[in-house]
Amino acid sequence: MAKIKLFSSLAVALSLQFSAVAADVSVSKSEYERVVQHFANIRMNVEKVENSPVDGLYQVTTKRGLFYFSKKGSFLVHGQVYNMEQGMKNETEAVLAVARKDAVAEFASSMIEFKAKDEKYVVNVFTDTTCGYCRKLHGEMKDYNAAGITVRYLAFPRGGMNSRSFDDLVSIWCADDKQQAMTDAKMSGAITAKKCDVPIQEHYELGSKLGVSGTPAIILESGQLIPGYQPADQLLKILQSS
Repeated sequence: MAKIKLFSSLAVALSLQFSAVAADVSVSKSEYERVVQHFANIRMNVEKVENSPVDGLYQVTTKRGLFYFSKKGSFLVHGQVYNMEQGMKNETEAVLAVARKDAVAEFASSMIEFKAKDEKYVVNVFTDTTCGYCRKLHGEMKDYNAAGITVRYLAFPRGGMNSRSFDDLVSIWCADDKQQAMTDAKMSGAITAKKCDVPIQEHYELGSKLGVSGTPAIILESGQLIPGYQPADQLLKILQSS
């Protein structure tokens, strides 16, 4: 079995030549199965295998994010690919933006929404009750809504699925009045413990897959990921220019 070497950062644009066409899905069944087996050997589940914009690398979508895998089977790369011929276009972000947009849409019914009366934009925010900037963002909800920004929350317990924040988020999503439960938890720390069948684990896995590593993490309607807190006026500028 070939040994796979993992690179955690990538500046492929500086050292590898881009192919003339965008990534496509023309990967043979045998190649797909070979890549799946390599990833299974390192306990990663493959969802999609495509040709990447970089000669010699496959683009592999997994539950743990997007990776690049050498066609010879020796190298696994996790990071950003920039296309120097297209003004340093971030090829990785372009793929992830589409994936985020599509994936987040599937969870719309399980989000906790704070809707703007005069809605112009919708943002999806991965949040955690233990996050100081999440509390700051929530404390300024009136500013976001006044700017025409609807905020929809997904759960992202930073401590993982065995953490107290996971249990707290379950309680919030199980509450009869989810908006009030979220506000109470963020503003005063008051949480009434509850248990029910809610997709907190699925939210967390989704965030991990989409590149969320901290909270708050804001995903725009385009699929663009904005890491960290943004005040309403700054977020509005980003939305207007996107």
